[in-house]
Amino acid sequence: MTSIGQWLRPALTVPKTSWSAGESNWKVTPKTFFVLVLGLWLFGTGEALLIDASIGQSPWTVLADGLAKTLNMTIGETTFLTSIVVLLLWIPLKRKPGLGTVMNILVIAVAIDVMIPLLPTPTNVVAQTVEALIGILLVGVASALYITCNVGAGPRDGLMTGLNERTGVRVGRVRTGIEVIAVTIGWSLGGLVDVGTLLFALLIGQSVAISFGLVERLSPHTGHQG
Repeated sequence: MTSIGQWLRPALTVPKTSWSAGESNWKVTPKTFFVLVLGLWLFGTGEALLIDASIGQSPWTVLADGLAKTLNMTIGETTFLTSIVVLLLWIPLKRKPGLGTVMNILVIAVAIDVMIPLLPTPTNVVAQTVEALIGILLVGVASALYITCNVGAGPRDGLMTGLNERTGVRVGRVRTGIEVIAVTIGWSLGGLVDVGTLLFALLIGQSVAISFGLVERLSPHTGHQG
């Protein structure tokens, strides 16, 4: 009998699943497309939970929040805007987008704006913390779903891997640098940085790794993606 500890064991690599696409980043089956959209919508919902918890957001949502306050736009709209700007940074890095890249830009932005008014906005610090933790967990699960579709990186992930390939700087350091720049700009524009931001930074990696492990064990698979 599989123990809870075994079920929650983090994956070391990105698993290959029954919905993972083949070589093309644009040709997908209905199953792959469904999981892709589901994962991206859940990702936006997780971000909306963090926003409604009001105790600090993920670094890129801090940037989107700061821009929203500065430009008098919704957070979904500024999330879309920042995704487009980041995608343009792919050009000198010679990265190629896929269906997942485009859907990432569209679905997450819409999900954030749709879900924010539908989710609770607690004022008690315990409830706020619980909502933030649920949001982080959901972002981890969502990431495992859409990344395993294997149809192209999101704008920020593509920027990370592109800079890693061009500069030779370790991917973890590149990602940390990008996140620090995003949260610093967002905070300077009035984006909310608080304990939720710290919780996200500390927990999101493990949330994604554990979710990859769950996906690997729950879905028929043939190996790992490179």
